[in-house]
Amino acid sequence: MELPHFLLADNTDCPDDIFIIHTEYPRFVWNVNHDEVEWMDELEGSEDDLVSEIADLLDAADAFYEREMKRHEAELI
Repeated sequence: MELPHFLLADNTDCPDDIFIIHTEYPRFVWNVNHDEVEWMDELEGSEDDLVSEIADLLDAADAFYEREMKRHEAELI
């Protein structure tokens, strides 16, 4: 089974938080509500490349989150 690139998660220990988990390199967990990112892999490459890659990943994670929230809202209607 192939994991999706992004997963949406919550935790009862953090009831007000929503997390996005990126399952491929560089793996990270993003707390959407606090805008905090925890990197699970060492980031490698030049600073310019990393800034661009991180921005692209966070944009993709944000788009995933928005899509998932719209789908969730549609199910509630």
